Amino acid sequence: MQMIGQLLSMGINLYTVAVFIYVLSSWIPNLRESNFGQMLGSIVEPYLEPFRKFIPPLGGMMDFSPIVALIALRLAASGVGAIFF
Repeated sequence: MQMIGQLLSMGINLYTVAVFIYVLSSWIPNLRESNFGQMLGSIVEPYLEPFRKFIPPLGGMMDFSPIVALIALRLAASGVGAIFF
């Protein structure tokens, strides 16, 4: 059972890093248009999309949905820790 918890925890941590890199890639010109950026976007965007429906961008530029998505991932990691460890 603990092995399942470790795998889930590691998966959540890797996905958190992927979301964080995707968010930071918006600051680097043309990174999201590269092959790496498109691949990362295809992995991360389906997760971010529901958060964007509930939290629209403020002022057209500031998108706080990735912050809420990262908080949700941290809560999920805490939940996995509470259940399996």
